[in-house]
Amino acid sequence: MATWQIVLIVITVLMLAATITLYILGKKSQKKKEEQDAQIAAAAQTISMLIIDKKRMKMKDAGLPAAVLAQTPKLLRGSKLPVVKAKVGPKIMTFICEGEIFDSIPTKKEVKAVVSGLYITSVKGLRGSAEPVVRKKKFLDRLREKAAK
Repeated sequence: MATWQIVLIVITVLMLAATITLYILGKKSQKKKEEQDAQIAAAAQTISMLIIDKKRMKMKDAGLPAAVLAQTPKLLRGSKLPVVKAKVGPKIMTFICEGEIFDSIPTKKEVKAVVSGLYITSVKGLRGSAEPVVRKKKFLDRLREKAAK
């Protein structure tokens, strides 16, 4: 057997092992996510709130309670996440929002939100429908428009 054939066999075996490992890890993380979603759904309640502001900011700068920061792994504390400041009754609170619905949350409007602890899972408009915020065009989209003209 030539050396290039041996190298090819070793690379193939390594790729196969990596694929199997990633498959197993993906299955485990999917099960963990499903369990977390079930816990969030069990503790969910509908609250009416006035959305004051929303931003993507680092967890340590968001003004979340110290207990939340203490439970978060150190690597994730510096990552940006969608944060919503809202007035719930007489109190102004900081919530973490689900990434998929962050863009559809209207600011300066009253909404009904499904909340589990400090985590917003869905939003409905209280007066009328919740209108999605118009997104700013990305740089490549603007270039494509100019090229089309």
